[in-house]
Amino acid sequence: MRFANKVAVVTGAGQGMGRAIAQRLAREGARIVAVDVKEAGVRETVDQIGPDAGIARVCNIADSAAVQALFAEVDEKYGRLDVLVNNAGIGSARKDGYDKQFARIAERNAQIARGETPTVFPDITIDMQDEGWHGVLNVNLHGSFYCIREALRVMTKHSIKGSIVNISSTSALSGEGAPHYAASKAALIGLVRSLARELGPRGIRVNNVMPGPVNTPIMGNVPQSWKDSMVAAIPLGRIAEPDDIANVVAFVASDEAAMITGADIIANGGSYFK
Repeated sequence: MRFANKVAVVTGAGQGMGRAIAQRLAREGARIVAVDVKEAGVRETVDQIGPDAGIARVCNIADSAAVQALFAEVDEKYGRLDVLVNNAGIGSARKDGYDKQFARIAERNAQIARGETPTVFPDITIDMQDEGWHGVLNVNLHGSFYCIREALRVMTKHSIKGSIVNISSTSALSGEGAPHYAASKAALIGLVRSLARELGPRGIRVNNVMPGPVNTPIMGNVPQSWKDSMVAAIPLGRIAEPDDIANVVAFVASDEAAMITGADIIANGGSYFK
C-alpha cells in the first residue's frame, strides 16, 4: 500500500496505459482522480477501481482554463495532491499528413515487393499543416505543462513532497515516429530536467517514463508492417502491455524511488538503449 492516504491525478485514464496506471495506484491505496476527454471511458475506469477509490472527470488538458478548474476542484475536495501522472497524449491530429504517409508507405512496399527501385518516399512533413503540428503539441507538451503547473500550485500550497511522472516515449530518443510526436515527447526531457532542479529543494520529484511500443488503442492507427518491424526489433520479443508500464510508473511515483528525479526511465524491452 505505497500510496495509502495519497491522492493521484492520472490523465488519459479512459483506456490503455492511463487506465492501467490508475488501477495500479488505486490497488496500492491511492485515491484516484481519473481524467480523460471521453466521459464513457473514464467512468468505466472508475467503475472498475471502485467509486470509493476514485472519481472521474472530463477535461481537455490542452485547455489551460479547464485544467485550472480541474485542479482547483481536486484541492477543494481532497486538500492535497501527492502524485500527477501525465499520461494523456495523442499520436496524430487533423491535417498532419499521416493519411498520405500511410498511402506512400503502402505504395513503396508494393514497389519493393515487385523488385523495383522505389520512387515513392514515406514523407509526412511536406504535407503537415499547422493545425496538425499544433494539435499534437497542444496535448502532449502544452497539456502536460498545464497539468504540472496546476499540480505544483496544489502541492506547494500544502507543503507536499509530491511526485510527477510524465509518459514520454523512446521516440524522443530514436527519432522513430512522426516529427510532431517525437518533438513533443523529446520536449518533455528538457522540461523534466529543468523542473527537477527547480523543485528538488521542495522535495518534489519529476521524472519521465519512456515506453517503446505498447499494446494500446493508439497502435490501431499503425500499419501492420510497422507493428511487425517493431516486434522484430525488441530483444524481449513482444511489445509492452499497459500493465508493464503501470508497474514502472508505480515504482517511480512511490517513495521507494525517493532519490530518482530528472530521470528518463526507459521501458521498451531493449529495443532502444540510451
